[in-house]
Amino acid sequence: MKKIRATITAIGKYAPERILNNYELEKMVDTSDEWIRARTGIFERHIAAKGEASSDMASAAFEDMQSRFKVDPEEIDLIIVATITPDMFFPSTAAIIQHNIGATNAFGFDISAACSGFVYALAIAAEFIENGRYKKVLVVGSDIMSSLTDYTNRDTCILFGDAASVALLEPTMQDNGILDYIMKMDGKGKDYLYVAAGGSKNPATHETIDKKMHYIYQEGKTVFKFAVSKMAEVSVDLLKRNSFKSKDIEMFIPHQANKRIIDACVSRLKLKDEQVMINIDKYANTTAATIPLGIVDAYDQGRLKKGDLLLMSAFGGGFTWGSVLMKWSL
Repeated sequence: MKKIRATITAIGKYAPERILNNYELEKMVDTSDEWIRARTGIFERHIAAKGEASSDMASAAFEDMQSRFKVDPEEIDLIIVATITPDMFFPSTAAIIQHNIGATNAFGFDISAACSGFVYALAIAAEFIENGRYKKVLVVGSDIMSSLTDYTNRDTCILFGDAASVALLEPTMQDNGILDYIMKMDGKGKDYLYVAAGGSKNPATHETIDKKMHYIYQEGKTVFKFAVSKMAEVSVDLLKRNSFKSKDIEMFIPHQANKRIIDACVSRLKLKDEQVMINIDKYANTTAATIPLGIVDAYDQGRLKKGDLLLMSAFGGGFTWGSVLMKWSL
């Protein structure tokens, strides 16, 4: 008897209109286009307009999905939002998106797994569909990283951008969809990548603001080392568990944090350039949005075709990491 699987049936994306390129950053901090490109692979990043929230970007990405695939919001059962930049602590960003898009029959919630948020959300959505409880689950990756970025700190301000992307998951009995996934976490990573203030431990005060505790802190070398080893390790384990080899992968979409991390991971997986989606140059690190942006761009470029074996892998603060393996169905 065939197993019910969850498959992606519609996708959409949104990036804010304003673009901040490396030449503009040269005027803001002590850096250069050459230095940024050599160390990160980034040339430009999109920046949200004043007052634009994560829910606004996600809603715009859903509109893009509707224009492509004619999705009826009233048929959506569940909305899962991966974000570390929610509009506010409560209500959830999922609730605001539900209202914005008219998904009147859906419930939803946010998850916080930093850059691994989208793969975490895919795994959760797959379980809800595979157990037969729900038929249509909207998975959202949306982050306004500019709201957490100190533009006087050249080590971090060059890395991040703002964007949102969405994917609709539905059940299938065909030979496609999500085949398997592995999700991991190691809490010792809390000391190397975080935003110190704004939560219950350090609520906002004049002191926390003066000390710039509401901005991203990252210990780059440690994060780099963990990201390369863990993304590659979990991807190899996932392929092995499902009797696939690297040569079987038509498309690998890694988290777009740093071109050197991507290159090192690709090298360990022994993949060819044509097997890998890289768009960090035009978006930078959009955290939970990087992988779904990669999906949409690969699809738009004709590099992701029906029946292709797709591997996604991410690493983020927490530390969190994970990989999802699926056969593409669009």
